[in-house]
Amino acid sequence: MKPFDTSALRRVMADARPGAASDLVRRTLAQHGLMAEGGNPAAPNPLAAMAGMLNRQAHPSAAPEVTVPGASFGADRFACKAGARDYLTYVPASASDGATGLIVMLHGCTQTHADFAAGTGMNALAERHGFVTVYPQQSRGDNAQSCWNWFSPGDQRRDRGEPAILAGIATQVAAAHGVPPSKTFVAGLSAGAAMAVILGQTHPDIFAAVGAHSGLPFGSARDVPSAFAVMAGTAESRPTNHRATPTIIFQGSADHTVNPANADRIARDILGAGPELTLFDKQSRQINGRSVVQETTTTGDGATLLEYWKVEGLGHAWSGGNPAGSYTDQTGPDASAEMVRFFLTRG
Repeated sequence: MKPFDTSALRRVMADARPGAASDLVRRTLAQHGLMAEGGNPAAPNPLAAMAGMLNRQAHPSAAPEVTVPGASFGADRFACKAGARDYLTYVPASASDGATGLIVMLHGCTQTHADFAAGTGMNALAERHGFVTVYPQQSRGDNAQSCWNWFSPGDQRRDRGEPAILAGIATQVAAAHGVPPSKTFVAGLSAGAAMAVILGQTHPDIFAAVGAHSGLPFGSARDVPSAFAVMAGTAESRPTNHRATPTIIFQGSADHTVNPANADRIARDILGAGPELTLFDKQSRQINGRSVVQETTTTGDGATLLEYWKVEGLGHAWSGGNPAGSYTDQTGPDASAEMVRFFLTRG
């Protein structure tokens, strides 16, 4: 979640000293969680790292205390052939007679699952609406800055790498609470949003809809250099087959980490994969002094295919978030509430 200084890279590449450019590249990649300091790119083949992860003693991260009687916020760990991850599960007291849905929440770079839960305020919404919330945690061993490896080809395919692990977590928790795929959703911020988009494309039978806040398009990067180009909004579009998985997008105009052009591409990908005939609605409003444009595309049967929220002045932060978490902007609109509405009114 740190801006990539391309001007510094150009300056050092003009330096005639041997190794100057490569040294800066290593330092910059480390800042972005794409390379460990002094090491190789921090996007290892998940299958090669699998043995080390599975042989490691499982120590699920401690869950925050729960203040609502009857609710639970438990830590657990999931393992499969593709690897293993810790995760937190919030089960609200309001779900005692059955959960209304399941939302998997994917944090951004440098964040933790507990941090993301606090910043998005999703547990309070879970209590209000009766859905279960799951917060997977990226392993530092798989990315030095806890970024989901959305730019790695091995993590962009069905039943491989991180998509397989995250889909497995969702399937396991959904089965435990009797939640069908039609009520299972995934959302994320930044690298987490990029991975949410991937899951919506690779596992549409598990995730009925996607929430992407400051995210990246599916299949837009294949390595570290192309990841930087995508984030900067300078990458050329890559031909990729897409699915019309219903998606809600939030993007700030002042985001200097992930160029807003990426949100436009996510929207175009979804619409391009959808039916030829759709209905389009555009609304502009002021929320707490901030200009907001909401674009909604529905299909002929009245189902919402895409909601795209463009928020003027919002940077690289969760819109309407709680300052108890990192990368949040209190001004709004409330991305969490709007995503919950978008998800739970489906089907």
